[in-house]
Amino acid sequence: MFDHLGFGVRDLQASTDFFLAALAPLRVGLVMRGPDGSVGLGRDGKPSLWLYESGTAPAPLHIAFVAESRAQVDAFHAAALAAGARDNGGPGLRPHYHPNYYAAFVIGPDGHNVEAVIHRPS
Repeated sequence: MFDHLGFGVRDLQASTDFFLAALAPLRVGLVMRGPDGSVGLGRDGKPSLWLYESGTAPAPLHIAFVAESRAQVDAFHAAALAAGARDNGGPGLRPHYHPNYYAAFVIGPDGHNVEAVIHRPS
């Protein structure tokens, strides 16, 4: 449904560094910088996530990124923790969502609940 999503962060450089490190296992990288200083992250040259500096603390949100394998979910979790995230649910099945829901959750620099998820069986 969404083409791209953007939200404000308190420290653009810190958040950019965090998301680049945490999402690298999912093949997400820096795609472009906007004329206003915003940062576009995505895959294959297309920005799907936009970060921009905000003068106020953003309201925490939940954002889930598609993983291509359970190993990518595991790698996302490890990379995010190494980048300073707080654990919010380690890699594993969440059968209360559905039998093949494999995900990991972390809390990023602005309090956002960041998830990597795959819906296929292993």
